[in-house]
Amino acid sequence: MPIYPFNLHLGPLEITGYGLMLMVAFVMGGWLIGLELQRPGLNRDFASDIVMAALIGGVIGAKLWYVALTRDPAALLSRGGLVWYGGFVGGVLAVLLNGWRLRVPPRWTMQIMAPALAGAYALGRVGCFLVGDDYGRPTSLPWAMAFPDGKPPSTAGNLATFGVPMPAGMDPATVLAVHPTQLYEVGLMFLAFLLLWKLRKKPWGTGAIFGIYLVLAGAERFFVEIFRAKDDRLLDGFTLAQLTSVIVILVGVGVFTRLRNAGPAAPGGYLQPSTGRTVK
Repeated sequence: MPIYPFNLHLGPLEITGYGLMLMVAFVMGGWLIGLELQRPGLNRDFASDIVMAALIGGVIGAKLWYVALTRDPAALLSRGGLVWYGGFVGGVLAVLLNGWRLRVPPRWTMQIMAPALAGAYALGRVGCFLVGDDYGRPTSLPWAMAFPDGKPPSTAGNLATFGVPMPAGMDPATVLAVHPTQLYEVGLMFLAFLLLWKLRKKPWGTGAIFGIYLVLAGAERFFVEIFRAKDDRLLDGFTLAQLTSVIVILVGVGVFTRLRNAGPAAPGGYLQPSTGRTVK
């Protein structure tokens, strides 16, 4: 099944499917965070603070990670070139630093972000699918999809540059059907979101659920990388993202173990409605 990029043209303005879904992901993430703040009656303004910090820190982190991988400083000014783990690290650091500036305890920031991160990530991967980016290796499975105009197109020549073996004599321009790994991630992270949304009311210590999110996110990415078309396979075929995933899972286990029985944390002054802001 061939899949072509989804783009909207409004006069001279072009809106890509990726850009559209990235915007939707941030909006929905902010809305979910707002719901989590509303439940205990805390200041919902912190939701917009988180979204803005995550947007700035995420883009910077994703760009810097990409530049570090490609050793191409010019990519800083390009439209593409974003790496999820870089965006994740940059976004989390920016959100925690902004929370520290507002004197919001990190445990509370972690608590209200966990389900929203999973849901927003699932939506963001829809954008990758709509532009034909981050697809997988060739396959003959019934749900295989081809990206003739992807970024880059799923041709034999492009897949070969990712280290995927091609039959001798195959025309490099041949468009191949591949694993739609973007949709694998959408489905898995949506399930992770549903689980986290259900677990968020558990009487664990404040912030413990963030450890669960890290384990789920790391495990999901490790699994999907098995099917990805990647040229950064290192030890015995493991990709850099898989090695990073193992670290993320171990950190998640540590966070959950440490905070599960740590009890509730005070939310701090900024999150209290008495700051003069209205909780809706």
